[in-house]
Amino acid sequence: MNDIIASLVAAGCVFAGGVVGLQLHRVLPSHHLTKETLDVIRIGMGMISVLTSLVFGLLIATAKSASDSADREMRAYAAETILLDRTLQRHGDEAAASRALLRRSTERILQDLWPGKGARFVGIDDASAGALLEQVQDAIQDLAAGDPHQAWIRQQALQSALSLLRQRWLLIEQAGPTVRPVILGIVIIWTVAILVSFGLNSPRNGTVVATFLVIALAIGAAVFLILEMDSQFAGVLRLSEQPLLRALAELEGGSPGPDGFPRRFAH
Repeated sequence: MNDIIASLVAAGCVFAGGVVGLQLHRVLPSHHLTKETLDVIRIGMGMISVLTSLVFGLLIATAKSASDSADREMRAYAAETILLDRTLQRHGDEAAASRALLRRSTERILQDLWPGKGARFVGIDDASAGALLEQVQDAIQDLAAGDPHQAWIRQQALQSALSLLRQRWLLIEQAGPTVRPVILGIVIIWTVAILVSFGLNSPRNGTVVATFLVIALAIGAAVFLILEMDSQFAGVLRLSEQPLLRALAELEGGSPGPDGFPRRFAH
């Protein structure tokens, strides 16, 4: 389900809970709405409110941690890409084919994860993109070592290529959702119950309804933030492509756009 739709559904459920509470306040017999009864409801809902706040905070922290971790891995991938290109450059003209493959691999990742207008989003786990990165490793392995210095450079390049492969698989593993929908659904149910209790304790007027609407929108926004941060490579809060764009500009060695990025990848 689209994150915006899911957050709107959550907000609608929460608002409906408040409206249901107002209706119950009108139709329930008076002995169900005594001061003692409402006090018990307030105390119970206070406990649920604390639990809801704690779990919401935990979900936001979990999603933020996953997003930050993926961002660090992507920046490390970009830095390792530049380092590998510099290492191959030191090897000499024989490494030109390996460097060209590395540029193609970097371009492919950019196109897969941050497609241009009208292009299809592929994702980080595309098998052909992984095969292209493995071709870089094979091309480095085939480089001739004319002297001990070149042999050392080739070994360093192989280690960098292996590091790129490792970081790619880390990104693939981190790309999956970390927030379980069941937990998020339970928290939303708790929030609906809280709004029902608010309705039971509130008079029926426009100010109360407007307050319920604001609360519902705030809960919907929190759900939206959780879902967006949990989708690292899609949505409004997806990871920035700038680290890889900078890396590609370094690999191409010139003609950057006005932001310091390759012109053909400028968005």
